[in-house]
Formats: sequence, C-alpha cells, structure tokens
Amino acid sequence: MRARLGLLVAATTCLVLVAFLVPLAQLVRQVAEDRAVSRANDLIQAVVPLVGTSDPAELELSLTGLAAPVTVFLPDGRVLGPPASPTPAVRLAARGGSALTVQTRAGREIVVPVVSGDGTAVVRTVVPRDELTRGVTRAWLVLAGLGVLLVGLGLLVSDRLARSLTAPIEDLFAVSHRLARADLAARATPAGPPELREVAGALNHLAGRIQDLLRAERERVADLSHRLRTPLTALRLEAEALRDPDEAARLTAAVDGVEAAVTAAIQQARRRGAEAPQAPGRCDAAAVVRDRLAFWSVLAEDTDRRVRTELPATPLPVGVPADELAAALDALLGNVFAHTPDGTDFAVELLPRAGGGARLAVTDAGPGFPRAQGGAPRRGASGSGSTGLGLDIARRVVETGGGSLRLDRAPGGGARVLLVLAAPGSGAVPFTGA
Repeated sequence: MRARLGLLVAATTCLVLVAFLVPLAQLVRQVAEDRAVSRANDLIQAVVPLVGTSDPAELELSLTGLAAPVTVFLPDGRVLGPPASPTPAVRLAARGGSALTVQTRAGREIVVPVVSGDGTAVVRTVVPRDELTRGVTRAWLVLAGLGVLLVGLGLLVSDRLARSLTAPIEDLFAVSHRLARADLAARATPAGPPELREVAGALNHLAGRIQDLLRAERERVADLSHRLRTPLTALRLEAEALRDPDEAARLTAAVDGVEAAVTAAIQQARRRGAEAPQAPGRCDAAAVVRDRLAFWSVLAEDTDRRVRTELPATPLPVGVPADELAAALDALLGNVFAHTPDGTDFAVELLPRAGGGARLAVTDAGPGFPRAQGGAPRRGASGSGSTGLGLDIARRVVETGGGSLRLDRAPGGGARVLLVLAAPGSGAVPFTGA
C-alpha cells in the first residue's frame, strides 16, 4: 500500500508540475527573446535620429561605440558600420518604408527605414540566437530542480502518511496470523484512522470470544469425561467379579484402556495453554501396531474373523505420538467390527515409505463404503448411522504429523483405508496413491 500511495502521489505531482512548469518555461523563453529584441530596438532608435541629422563621418563614428553591431544602408548605396550585404528585409524596407523583424538562421533581424530628402536609409541590426536564449537554460534548470524538489517532498509526505495507515494494518495482519496459529493471547493495538481502530477492536473481541468458547468447550469435555469414571468403575468391579480368570483379565484390560483414554481426554482438556500449538511427537509405528493388534486379535477370534498382518521386523519411526497412532488404529479397527458382519476377514499392513515414514493400510472384506468416495472423510458425515467421527479421528492424527489419509475400495470389493505417516521432523507428505 505504501508503494501504491507513493506512486499515486508521484504521478499526481508530476501531472500538476507539467501543467505548471511547461507553460512557465515557454514564458521564460519568450521573456528572454522579448528582452533581447527590446535592447536591439533601443539601439536602433538611438541611431535613427542621427541618420537624418549627421553627416556620414559622424554617423560612422557613432556606430562604432554601440553595444551591438548596427549597420546603416544609405540611399546612395554606401554602408556604414559593420560591413554587411543588403538582405531581402533591407531591400523590402527601403521600398516599403515600414519596419520589419525577420527570423533568420543567424537570429532575429530588425530593420527600420529612415526617410529623408535624399531617399530612404535603412538601419539594420541582428540579435544572435545566443542573445535570444541568454539565461533560458539556467532558468529551465532551476524550474526542473524545483519540480524534482516538489516531487521528493510529495513522496516524503505521502510516505509518512502511508506509514501511519500501513503500520496498523501490518499489526492487524500479524495478529490475525498469530490467531490462525492458535495463539489466542494475541491482541491488536488500536491505532490509525477510526475505521482501523474499529477493526482492531472487533478482532480483539473475536479473539476473546473464541478463547471463551474454547475454554467452555474444554470444561464440558472434561466434565463429560469425568462422568464416565463412575460407569467405568462399575465395569471394573463387574470384570473382577467374573469367575473365569482369563475372561476377567481380558475385560479388565479393556476397561483399563477405556479409562486411560478418558484420563487422556481430561488431561488434554484441562491442560494449561491448550491454545498453543503442541510440538509434534514420534513413536515406533511397528511397536504400536503390534500392541493394538494383540488386543483386537482376541475380539477377532471371538467373532470368527481371520486377521492378516504384515509388519516390519525392525522399528519404524513416524512423526505421530504413540497414543495418537493407537487411537487412530483403534478407530479404524473399531469401524471394521462395527460395520461388517461377524466372520468378515480384515488385514493390517504396515510398510516403510521411501524417504522415511510409513504406510498403514486397514483393509476388510465387507460390503465397502456406502458410496464410492475418495480423499479424506468429512467430520460427522456417515452413511451407516454412526457419529462419523472415527475416520475423522484417524485423519486428524495423521495430518497433525504431516501425513494424509485416503479412502478406497479393496481389490475384493471391501473397504480400504490408507494412512500415510510422515517421518519424525519432516514436512507434510502428499498422497501418492495406493
């Protein structure tokens, strides 16, 4: 904006100066010419009375002391003063008896006829071109310097004015970017014109309102999560009361997992400075997937599902925290159990990516997605009567770590969800196909 305001002021100032200085420059030149011609006329008028009253010798002597060369052409053909040949203007003046001013290559020629009893004498002088433009160049340079000075002064004033406008705008720009990075403590300083001060106040009010809404949402999530502890405690007591030790251990482990998830939700909701962006974590994807498959394999056996796994034997680091990756995989496998009939097989594949990271694919042999779709899921959208948040949980987990999610159909007609996990500390990873 500062550059555009400066350009606008410079263009406007230049147009005004051109409209003012060009006529002034022409006027200066005309004044210089008129001054030179006026001096020449004064010399001629001083010589004209002498032509009819003085003899040729006295007239010759008078002509030698003049400031400019003046030539007198007598009626008898003699030439007094500096030698010169009769020009067409001289001959015309001798015949017509009227004064003439003629523009020639040498400059401005002035001839004045003097009528006497012997005939018509002609007084002639030439104003050189240098005399006609004496002082014009210097005056033009002064005018040009004045124009440059005025343009510079206009640019300086416009820059100060633009700075008073752009500084508050730049502050609003910086504050809006801080808010976009989840720094809700950022506030704009009201400054500048009244309109910008109103915008700064509205932005600060918006930031405060967002902060209040997030704080209320965290409180509600924490309260809701805390209310789940009572039924979880009852489930734990029921599990411990089972007579089958294996069954009791399995149910207790499941309750422990749910309780850990609830505790994590409470801690995240209550965490101070939750608005600030958190540093990305990392984990061994192979260890996390292997641990979660040990849990889900028991449920798969109870529902007559065959599980096909393909896991690397060595650690596979990814840029996602272990609990987040476990939650994403639990959401995907939970969808398989919830939306496919018992006896439907599924597969989990974890393969390393070229350049770092991993590709985690969950494939089932069920009916597939309700409609052909691709790309990332939309939060809360589901065609199976569920909340539609399971796939969104997986998407948010991988995108937080710089990865991506893709929905597709399995080769056998079922559903296939592919998670592309970035390496620790790397940037965003675009989806490159299955």
